[in-house]
Amino acid sequence: MRIEPREISLRKLQLTGGVTYTLSLPKPWIENMNLQPQDFVRIDWRPSGALRLTPLEMLENQETVININTNNIPKESVHDHLMGAYLSGADSIRILCPNPEDRLLQKHIRRFLKNTRGFETIDETDKRIILKCLIDSSEMPLTASINRMYSQLSSLTKDIISAATEQDIRLLDELDEREAEVDALLYLVERQLSVALESHLVASSLKITRNQAVEYSNLARSLERMMDHAYQIAQMIKTSKKIVNQIETSLISKLSSWLNTLKLLMINIRTRNSIEIEESRQILKSTQKEILEYENKLIEERKLSKSDLFNFRISESIRRMCAYARDFGEILLNLKLYDDMIVKN
Repeated sequence: MRIEPREISLRKLQLTGGVTYTLSLPKPWIENMNLQPQDFVRIDWRPSGALRLTPLEMLENQETVININTNNIPKESVHDHLMGAYLSGADSIRILCPNPEDRLLQKHIRRFLKNTRGFETIDETDKRIILKCLIDSSEMPLTASINRMYSQLSSLTKDIISAATEQDIRLLDELDEREAEVDALLYLVERQLSVALESHLVASSLKITRNQAVEYSNLARSLERMMDHAYQIAQMIKTSKKIVNQIETSLISKLSSWLNTLKLLMINIRTRNSIEIEESRQILKSTQKEILEYENKLIEERKLSKSDLFNFRISESIRRMCAYARDFGEILLNLKLYDDMIVKN
């Protein structure tokens, strides 16, 4: 029976020699893959029970190359096109340009290399620039990037608490670098997600299913959003030197509670204890409610002074950090469900 791409056929297992099971492969597929007798084919046993077949030569020669012709796009959008190529999982980016030394073009390339991980300029001629990724997405666990994001977020939050209690804003130096590091790690996770969704081999190497890869990307987004608000709090403290000593101690306490709860959720990326995750989410919900009551009290009881507005903005960021941490917990519960589904299959 002839089968075409995207079609399905049923084939019988054959027992050969009493010990070996064989199954015939579709001839059109063999021809399309340019396979010959004695060629090797990789077999991946998926968690769902399915088998995937991939010609070994395809694995060795696989490389995604994206061309960006600067003659066909606005100069201001070069960085966006580079980021799009990066996030889509390109291994190489060829920038076709009439003048590689153009200052605006070079500015976009430098910004791209600064905002991403793994790409370097490997070749430059009078008409093109080639950027290539020097790291293998399949060898970088998603959890490593997520742990690094958490480390940056946790470190900044601790410095915020110390700066507020000790009134030493020097602890909040290099804010932009910290936030940029978290952004770059998010881009890396989203790139790995794109590659894992496109290639089951990468997903296999990362030891995750594609559904799990999506959820890990969601975890990274939640951490990045929490980092955005931690950054805002730190900026407010740095630029409000005269009233930094007027931060409500209750808000610092809420921020500490949030950090402790997030730490427990981070542990559950590995352990995935449903009871602990749900308890953490309830703590965050209660903290959100208390902060909202504090904000309503500020608005209703008095005309807001400068220090009141300062505290209100800080409380709003902490409340949103709690909301994103609750989302983080919900994503962990989703991962737990995927684990259970895999076990049952």
